[in-house]
Amino acid sequence: MLQPLEILQKYFGYKSFRPQQKEIIESIISGKDNLVLMPTGGGKSICYQIPAIFMKGTCIVVSPLISLMKDQVDALKAHGISAEFINSSQNHHEQNKIEQALNQGTLNLLYVSPEKLVSDGFMNKLERVDINLFAIDEAHCISSWGHDFRPEYTKLAQLKTKFSHVPVVALTATADKITRRDITKQLALKEPQVFISSFDRPNISLEARPGQKRIEQIIQFVKERPNKSGIIYCLSRKNTEDVSQKLQKKGVKAMCYHAGMPDGARAGIQEEFLKDNLQVVCATIAFGMGIDKSNVSWIIHYNLPQNVEGYYQEIGRAGRDGSPAESVLFYSFRDYTVLRDLLSKNASKNTEVKISKLERMLQFAETQSCRRKVLLSYFGEDLATDCGNCDVCKNPPQYIEGKIIGQKALSAVVRMKEKVGINLLIDVLRGSGRREIFERGYNTIKTYGAGREHTNSEWQYFIQQIINNGLCEIAYDQNNIIKLTEAGKELLYGNRSLQLASLAKKLERQKEIKAAAKVKTKTQTIADELFEKLRGLRRRLAQAKGVPPYIIFTDKSLLDMSKNKPLTEEAMMSIQGMGERKMHLYGDKFLNAIKEYVIEKGRDGQKITGSTQLISFDLYQRGISIEDIAKERGLTKSTIINHLVHLFEAGENIDISQFLSEKEYKIVKQVVSQMQTPFKIKDVFEALEGNIDYDKIRFAMAQMGRSKI
Repeated sequence: MLQPLEILQKYFGYKSFRPQQKEIIESIISGKDNLVLMPTGGGKSICYQIPAIFMKGTCIVVSPLISLMKDQVDALKAHGISAEFINSSQNHHEQNKIEQALNQGTLNLLYVSPEKLVSDGFMNKLERVDINLFAIDEAHCISSWGHDFRPEYTKLAQLKTKFSHVPVVALTATADKITRRDITKQLALKEPQVFISSFDRPNISLEARPGQKRIEQIIQFVKERPNKSGIIYCLSRKNTEDVSQKLQKKGVKAMCYHAGMPDGARAGIQEEFLKDNLQVVCATIAFGMGIDKSNVSWIIHYNLPQNVEGYYQEIGRAGRDGSPAESVLFYSFRDYTVLRDLLSKNASKNTEVKISKLERMLQFAETQSCRRKVLLSYFGEDLATDCGNCDVCKNPPQYIEGKIIGQKALSAVVRMKEKVGINLLIDVLRGSGRREIFERGYNTIKTYGAGREHTNSEWQYFIQQIINNGLCEIAYDQNNIIKLTEAGKELLYGNRSLQLASLAKKLERQKEIKAAAKVKTKTQTIADELFEKLRGLRRRLAQAKGVPPYIIFTDKSLLDMSKNKPLTEEAMMSIQGMGERKMHLYGDKFLNAIKEYVIEKGRDGQKITGSTQLISFDLYQRGISIEDIAKERGLTKSTIINHLVHLFEAGENIDISQFLSEKEYKIVKQVVSQMQTPFKIKDVFEALEGNIDYDKIRFAMAQMGRSKI
């Protein structure tokens, strides 16, 4: 019987477990209940899939969405694992066939919805089946304290009543302490082992931007990433439609997705996105747990999310395979006000908690500290050093004394009797000749033109900070005019200090970062080109099979190939995610594509490891003699022979009988068998008294090496 690590290597193509996976698997196999908190992309599925394969019987996986079930089952089948799902997308005959397989014990895993699982008929059928484990995915849905509560999950507690001998593992990516306790209670877990992995996703860069001109910024962001797919989360259905239409006008393949659309339309959009035929989806949070797409490269939040848990789960849909990914959060105080009003109107027993969580979300957006530290601290995790992969770390603010700046702005607000918005305030401070200013007499106030030394952008940046510091507020119900707060009065009358981040220093640093990012080494350029070539091959194979591209290989696997350029089957087996079945199905196709690329670049004069050997081999396969190959390439005959010997040792199909007779091979083999290791080819040559030349000895020893394998 294969052990868990051997199952991981054989089926999933990974050489070792990620942190805590081994301990979780051992706990499940020992029969204990478990609560697992692990970030999206952290490898939660492996924690129950390996026990399901290792233990006798079938694992029942509770999954919330039909599309998610299908993707997970497709992925398992691609690895050669027996898995199925039962849901409303199947007809009666299809469901009966799967239930037959379940009864016969031929399934490792069966995915069902919570509604299907707790239905009387199905629960009765399960009592006659050998069940080895219940895995409750997205377990935070069972708690009313969670951010995505689903009433149907609350019926799952009966599992421990009907199947008291079967272990249960509850898994989620996001749950605070209250939610964790509630999950344990609602599922009636018996003294569960609790595993809390690090919430850190260092591959995802974190950035927050003030909400001005978000559409323009989003269009530029997407256009700069033409081959990368992403999700734009919006607060309203209207926003999803507006943003997608504006992207479409700029030539971007984008569609909107929200709960008000017909089921068929939503399913079609999701399918196109999963198959890489659609670059961008502009969605409400309805586009959530069903996205099991490993190669989402970026997430944008068009509005401030309601809480840190939701934000964290949504950005976690980027870079699931560990590849570098980006997240950008747009926010404004108006977003906060709208959400707060919405929560207040929909009053419930948890309203105060939800408003507190919203405030924490705003604090995260406004922070001038390492964002990852702030994010992880929310989940009770301490990051010892700054992350280096968020906008604050990449562009640390340099503060300036802001008291005078703040007093000028607030003084102007007071002198204009708190009747203007941000744009008019800035125009007055900069001494604009705008007609409205003269018509309303604002050109006569003392602070007219008092801020000419700062640009419009700088004033936008400063005033946003002044608002965020609670010195003034925007009256959204009065045409967005600015009003002074008590804290603002303290600053205005000299009883408060103010530090402001400098926009000039921030922009200077951003230019440096952008310039550095444009400078690519030749190695990186080659890796990027090869990645796109492999990506195209993956897309064609996926289309032929009718599955999403990441089912063939994840972006992480393609990046590993493009970086390391494996040229042999042995080297290809070391690629992340390359299990035996995937090597059998696709290994040769990707190997050939890599070899073609390496040969092409080698002929163009690019120095890539292995290229010169492959060029020689390519010419040899065309029937060109060793002498002519050496002449064409300007190399010695011995060098060309060395190339072929090396490739023969690596497993290439080379007929060495034209270089070495059977009699010569046996002579070399006999002499070598009598020699003590280590020895050199020269020692063999001398032992043969020079009767067999070096090239033949090399081929003979290569044949001996292959015969041992």
